[in-house]
Amino acid sequence: MVNKYFEVGQIVSTHGIKGEVNLMPWADSPEFLKQFDVLYFDSSLENPVKVEDVKIHGKMCILKLSGVDTVEDAQKLRNKVLICSRDDIKQHSGWFVKDLIGCEVRDYNDKNLIYGKITDVFSIASNDVWTVTDNKGKEYLLPVNEENVREVSVENDLVLISPIKGIFDEPEEV
Repeated sequence: MVNKYFEVGQIVSTHGIKGEVNLMPWADSPEFLKQFDVLYFDSSLENPVKVEDVKIHGKMCILKLSGVDTVEDAQKLRNKVLICSRDDIKQHSGWFVKDLIGCEVRDYNDKNLIYGKITDVFSIASNDVWTVTDNKGKEYLLPVNEENVREVSVENDLVLISPIKGIFDEPEEV
């Protein structure tokens, strides 16, 4: 499913005395946050907050947000989640995890065979792994690589795969 917004991270603490905040980014890289001029505090994408500066500090981001000028202002934002609009994303290739969740997984060669739906995504050293849950609730782990994943259409909530033999039990036929 194509989503209009994405949660990009959570403010975990203040930084210094001039209103900066430490943000734990929920992205593959904290560098992802450097592209935004505006972020939001709710999914309605109302009440934008201007991003004046982003510094990377290890795996954290130090943000300076417009109107947040004191440590007291910054303290009020602790534990808040920041959100971006999909329209504001400039640097990205591929798909987003949030878009994949709920996509139906079908066989590339026989589109009538359904393996289940993507219910989780996690990363290991060499690649991502999708958790595919069938209609009985059984979970399967699918390594994401060119051999297994043949086509991804988040616009149609559909993923077509050619899984390695033995990953799945018998798929359901429609």
